[in-house]
Amino acid sequence: MRTGLDRLLEEPKRWLGKPRVGLLANPTTVDSNLDHGVDLLHRHPDVDLRLLFGPEHGIRATAQDMAGVDDAHDPVTGLPEVSLYGETFESLSPTPEQLEQIDVLVFDVQDVGARYYTYAATMALAMRAARGAGIKVVVLDRPNPIGGTQIEGGGLEPGLENFCCLYPVPQRHGMTVGELARLYNDTFAIGCELEVVPCEGWRRDAYFDETGLPWIMPSPNMPTLETAVVYPGMCLLEGTNLSEGRGTTRPFELFGAPFIDGRRLAEELGSYDLPGVAFRPCTIQPTFQKFAGQSCGAVQIHVTDRSVFLPYRTGIAALLAVKTLWPDDFAWRTERYEFRDDVPAIDLLTGNNAVREAIDAGESLDAVMQIACSGTEAYDAGREAALLYD
Repeated sequence: MRTGLDRLLEEPKRWLGKPRVGLLANPTTVDSNLDHGVDLLHRHPDVDLRLLFGPEHGIRATAQDMAGVDDAHDPVTGLPEVSLYGETFESLSPTPEQLEQIDVLVFDVQDVGARYYTYAATMALAMRAARGAGIKVVVLDRPNPIGGTQIEGGGLEPGLENFCCLYPVPQRHGMTVGELARLYNDTFAIGCELEVVPCEGWRRDAYFDETGLPWIMPSPNMPTLETAVVYPGMCLLEGTNLSEGRGTTRPFELFGAPFIDGRRLAEELGSYDLPGVAFRPCTIQPTFQKFAGQSCGAVQIHVTDRSVFLPYRTGIAALLAVKTLWPDDFAWRTERYEFRDDVPAIDLLTGNNAVREAIDAGESLDAVMQIACSGTEAYDAGREAALLYD
């Protein structure tokens, strides 16, 4: 198993020529020896690394979610670091002045297989900016940690585009970042000069623990592969007043609130006949973010068979269950979310306000899922041509 970075380092001139290089990176930008790509490219005799770009959480990934990151200088190489996650939507894209300093922009950040995860959006915005500046984008591919065969979710209604979803791809999209780049470039017409350096030795049905690669936390609240497995569904809780487990040691696997009775919630979730998962009642006390320092009734999600587990259906079921049991206490998030405050956060996450309306109306899980999984026609039409692996 070799990543795109491993392959690039063997033959950088093949992929880059010898131009001025910018690198969009974070802590996952490591080779098979766990050496960081910034250091490796900076000292490589055939690479002229000039500028670094960091996504949400920063190049060293110390910032929490939705926390702005400042420009800086890399402490090891001294290279300038441009933050692509500031206080405004405009801060999410490289500027023409920044791109004038380079001839090729290299992207190497590990995704987790869920459309909400903002790194693929950062890649797409960088591709748009690169098209305008007339520079090449090279994406160093990495495996989809939750496999590339299982797909679940819906599209995106016009007007709901946001940093968690720029294009109508399912919540669990079943693609690598390199494949997403190809899909964005062709099906969704970014149209930049793009080259993807594929992985070697990855099977579409392989999860990350089958690759032999070490797990590097892609962000502060993605500590394990198990987190990534549940994330395509449980990230929906960010659009509610429920704690999604941030401030605990198992974010997204644990969720709750002070008004919840964990046993009642586990029993309710058990009645939905969800495949490949069990629910254990427990108590949590988050150390930060929602309900920090407060005791919360909660449930832990235990995935018993990931080959049949449906994370998005499970996440929708969690919303339905809490809404059913505690209708006066459950609430949708109304605060600003990923640079938008004009629509509810849950609509940005599902991509369809009808999902929220169906849950509020007490519709069945099947009825809600029929709405939640609609609108993928463009993705369905373009996916096969974008794939790189059997």
